[in-house]
Amino acid sequence: MLSWPHWVRMALATLMTMACSVATAQDFPSKPVRVIISASPGSVVDLVSRTLSSPLAAALGQPVVIENITGASSITGTDRVARAPKDGYTLGVISNNHVINPSMIKNIPFDSVKDFSVVTVLGTTPLVLVAHPSVPAQNARELMALAKAKPGTLNYGSAGTGTVLHLAGVLLAGAAGIDIKHVPYKAFSGMLNDVLGGQIEMGFSGLPAAAQHIKSGKLRAIGMSTATRSPVLPDVPTLAEAGVPGYSYDAWMTLVVPAGVPKPVLDRLHAAVRTALSTPEVQQVFSTQGITAVGSAADPASTFLQAELDKHARLVKTSGATLD
Repeated sequence: MLSWPHWVRMALATLMTMACSVATAQDFPSKPVRVIISASPGSVVDLVSRTLSSPLAAALGQPVVIENITGASSITGTDRVARAPKDGYTLGVISNNHVINPSMIKNIPFDSVKDFSVVTVLGTTPLVLVAHPSVPAQNARELMALAKAKPGTLNYGSAGTGTVLHLAGVLLAGAAGIDIKHVPYKAFSGMLNDVLGGQIEMGFSGLPAAAQHIKSGKLRAIGMSTATRSPVLPDVPTLAEAGVPGYSYDAWMTLVVPAGVPKPVLDRLHAAVRTALSTPEVQQVFSTQGITAVGSAADPASTFLQAELDKHARLVKTSGATLD
């Protein structure tokens, strides 16, 4: 029997793997692609995913099937993505919750960084800090001065402990050096209703939910959470420019696949998503909702997720929040 030297066998194996990857990329996709959304219908994550589905299907030449799998703070659906075959036919759309969960919840069944490859960051959306009109502060500087004059007396609501709306407040308190009290609610709607009713002074909100109340005067916009202003409310300054230097926090939506999907397939998906993001219909919906399309480079090592995981771990530690 002919026996090849070890280095020859390794070289042949590498060449065969490369050939298989090229073949996989050339054939991909040859059947429908499934996108698992770890968020409920009607959420911003759901809106972004469904808005992209038709133009993405056109770019891939195959149907794109959207599936909402909720539960366990988005872990149930994301676990399905982590366990899916590494062939690029199962994708997932995740948000900030994905990198908050490891600091809040024990025994997550997957590694939030190592078990995924990032196809691209789809988009970001700002939060807006809103206050009831009875609060004697017209802008961020006045609000920060009021909080410093009366430490521990101003309340801000959120959709629950450890949520994006909570941690945006934690970051604000640290950046501004103020003491504000967190009031967690079971749902965002309850928090927003209590700010509208004046039961609590303020809270962070997603832009679509708050914009109508700001324009009607039922809420006062204190500042945007992001580094730049939103075209939806161009007259509302960012918190950074209005009294809290360096403050920046946004909500993001990211498309991922199981770690180990061949790079040619990852690149094919990335190119198709970039094409979908640039279509007029997607741009129109994103603009109306205050969402900024990103389309960042494919990231097999998920360095984006690692950076966000580290950032949110610090915020959770500062907050002292826990669900266990």
